Amino acid sequence: MNGHTFIFAKITPKPKYFEVSKKAIKEIISQTRNESGCLEFALHEDGVGSLYLYEEWIADNALALHHKMDYTKAVFEAYTDWLATPPEISKLMKLA
Repeated sequence: MNGHTFIFAKITPKPKYFEVSKKAIKEIISQTRNESGCLEFALHEDGVGSLYLYEEWIADNALALHHKMDYTKAVFEAYTDWLATPPEISKLMKLA
């Protein structure tokens, strides 16, 4: 298979910060998708209080560069107060 980096992230904000957390991610979607190494960056919600990101990057270094972007760091910083639990991040390899 390809050497792409696939990420599934579950983000569970405190209930009072759910909408602002969702908005913060929505606000960086366009910028993130325009990064040269981003192939997919999609936000989902489960209807019971968690947000989910599906990401595909051309390689680990593209994801690392994304984490260095000011807009990404701003979301991470806000999340220190907004999240009920640490994000659950799964890095996967595509098999088929």
